[in-house]
Amino acid sequence: MEHTAPPLFRTGLTPLARLMIFAMLSTVLLIADARFDYLTPLRQVAGVLIYPLQRMAAAPAVIGARIAGFFSTHAALRQDNQQLSAKNLELAMAAQRTAALQEENTRLRGLLGVRESVGVPSIAAEILYAARDPFSRKVMIDRGLQGGIEAGRPVADHIGIIGQVTRVYPWLSEVTLITDKGHLVPVLNVRTGLRTVLAGTGDDGRLELRFIPLTADFQTGDRLVTSGIDGNYPPGLPVAEVTHVERNAAYLFASITCKPLAGPGAGTQVLVLGPQPGLPERPADSPPKKKRGKS
Repeated sequence: MEHTAPPLFRTGLTPLARLMIFAMLSTVLLIADARFDYLTPLRQVAGVLIYPLQRMAAAPAVIGARIAGFFSTHAALRQDNQQLSAKNLELAMAAQRTAALQEENTRLRGLLGVRESVGVPSIAAEILYAARDPFSRKVMIDRGLQGGIEAGRPVADHIGIIGQVTRVYPWLSEVTLITDKGHLVPVLNVRTGLRTVLAGTGDDGRLELRFIPLTADFQTGDRLVTSGIDGNYPPGLPVAEVTHVERNAAYLFASITCKPLAGPGAGTQVLVLGPQPGLPERPADSPPKKKRGKS
């Protein structure tokens, strides 16, 4: 038997031949796909097979983008929330200022109405602060002797009477409120026409009618206005409203409680009313007669 020696090197197609073969095969495939659309099903099958691999390869980038988007969206929402909160606060403050201005305009219109209705000269003033004595009901206003204020002048706001000037300084004045203990205001019952005197009790929301007979016609809800009988308070200004009437046969007088209609809590702008025109001046007090000693 003859034995042939194994070749020392493998023999086959040369690289150039391979290149030519694959080039021709590619050309055939391109022509077949372009002209006859033979490779479309093959591409669809290949797309279905490699789709999971594509999703797996793109998953890290998608997850990273979602995480970055979450944090960026959260930061943007926080910033928007802060901006909206600041804007809401500004709008709330503006609304409060608008409401305060509307209330002040209402009070000023009321003061103008009071000035026109009373028919007496008046001086506009503003309440500065309350007196230091906690047991008195007094306030200080920003007008004094330099502003033409005199002691004894009544003080009213846009609702009605709040008090009376009791002490005057060069640039300030002290006003004793009608709720001060012992302060008296002559009033008239609008419903019945009965005249009486309204007294303060030292309580901001409580007044009382003293020495009223049990048979006097007073009812809850009656409105009391200044009677003008003292020549100091102009007649017809609102003062108080009756809130409670108690008649007990064991007592000589009825217990009648009222609430003030006006007060410094309703606003800071007030009017200091001047003297009523046409009233004669009060006569001077005659000096007391000296008692004759025993001879």
